Amino acid sequence: MADEQVNDRSAAIAGSGGAVDLSTLAGAAGAQEAQARPQQPAPQPAGASQHPGQPGGSQQIPLPDVVIEGSDTELEQFAQLSSLLPVLVQMHAGWSHESTELVPVLEQIVRAANGRIALLRINLDAHPHLGRQPQTIALFGGQPMPLFNGNPPREQIEQLVAELIQAAAQRGMTATIATGAAPEEPAPEPELPPLHQAARDALERGDIAAAQQAYEKALAEQPGDDAARTGLAQVRLLGRLQGKTLAEIRERAAENPNDLEAQLEVADLDLSGGHVDDACNRLLSLFSSVDVDGKTAIRERLLEYFEVVGNEDVRVQRARQQLTNLLFA
Repeated sequence: MADEQVNDRSAAIAGSGGAVDLSTLAGAAGAQEAQARPQQPAPQPAGASQHPGQPGGSQQIPLPDVVIEGSDTELEQFAQLSSLLPVLVQMHAGWSHESTELVPVLEQIVRAANGRIALLRINLDAHPHLGRQPQTIALFGGQPMPLFNGNPPREQIEQLVAELIQAAAQRGMTATIATGAAPEEPAPEPELPPLHQAARDALERGDIAAAQQAYEKALAEQPGDDAARTGLAQVRLLGRLQGKTLAEIRERAAENPNDLEAQLEVADLDLSGGHVDDACNRLLSLFSSVDVDGKTAIRERLLEYFEVVGNEDVRVQRARQQLTNLLFA
């Protein structure tokens, strides 16, 4: 089963089944930038130091750490920083077990790079306006570049990081992070409505049932509360997977291909790992073969998935159109 988990995760790389090819990043992009700004030096953040006689990697960028927790404010700051060195941005969520498992792995890989790359972590549960789907992107030369969803094998992530650092060096982006600088006072997070805060507190202590009750109460009081509706869909997903292992879920689904509950369960697992297309396609492919109650169960589950991922996501739009076609076929 260990091999199966690795294969599942590697399939999520860049949403296309393979690692991102960075081989042309230093050449083509660097040439375009050089033509556009032939005489302009890279901007330096306040506090950056430079030591004469050293190659372009002389710049020292003072940061509290190479791994920073942040929000959209830090995202803008790190986009500017990425003109000096590459930045990874991990957008994670508590409902996604794969993004949670990835957190310490990415941190270890970034720390091993000795300040040549930074990691910005953003909790989508606390900042839903930044998106709902966990993913990891790179900021390179001020531009975002999707890397992967889910939790691919560590060696593939290490290879991506090494390629980013190499491409940065070829473009003269060889600044390093000098840790230990006094951190700026972080901006206070916006205050959540009481029931939303109660749900978040419940999740932090592992009480999924209490979180679900808080979101249900919030929706009962304010039926138009979209954030509560999304939160409810997320905690329901967590609740259905709680206490179950990846192996037992996949084995049950493989042994019982006609068991709708088993297929719904493995679709939940796929979604929690960021495999949105896999989860939706699994259920859509079953729709025509089940009875009326089964069709209702699939429709309701897919609508929950759409809430979790976000209606603006192209994968959701595609699956919603397929569901509509099936409902009116």
